[in-house]
Amino acid sequence: MSPFHRLLHLYNEHVLPHVIVRACSTPEIARERAQVVPAAEGRVLEIGIGAGHNLDHYRPGQVQRIWGLDPSPTLLAWAQERLPRIRIPVELLEGSAEAIPLDDASVDTVVTTFTLCSVPGVQGALAEMRRVLRPGGQVLFLEHGAAPEPWIRRLQDRLNPAWQIVAGGCHLNRPMDRLFREAGFRLAELRAEYGLGPRVVGFLYKGKARPR
Repeated sequence: MSPFHRLLHLYNEHVLPHVIVRACSTPEIARERAQVVPAAEGRVLEIGIGAGHNLDHYRPGQVQRIWGLDPSPTLLAWAQERLPRIRIPVELLEGSAEAIPLDDASVDTVVTTFTLCSVPGVQGALAEMRRVLRPGGQVLFLEHGAAPEPWIRRLQDRLNPAWQIVAGGCHLNRPMDRLFREAGFRLAELRAEYGLGPRVVGFLYKGKARPR
């Protein structure tokens, strides 16, 4: 392993989780989560649960149980600390969105917030979401991605390689609406608008997708 890759590994293991938690715990992001997550119902799979910032937004009685999937053991350990105050059964799973460890048609709702930007095989992850969703199930999503203005898109494209290094594989320029459609979903609800921070990182896609 080269010195650069050794340093990058240390950064990803020991620094990046703290950066992610701080960035994802602002009041502004909490307000965005509160517009999306409470619509979850039944058996819920949250992709990229991280430190569990969405857990307080699920509604007991409306949600039967939650599976929280994340590849980071550090973030899952922080999510575990939140569980005693959550009034819904939660099972945390270490793993990748490209290989969801659940049975076919076992989930009523998939929730993904600020996650699909950093999944390496995003189309594989979307295919897995379709597999585990029951017929008529829903994906609730809140993601940032490609902006509509050409000049901002060009800037996103230019910054993307460096951004992926410092932001744990996060992509600035993924067209989230198109990715859902290409993966066999129809967008039952979609709001695409600027929300958080500078425009190069702040164009949000939020809504509900259902398998076609």
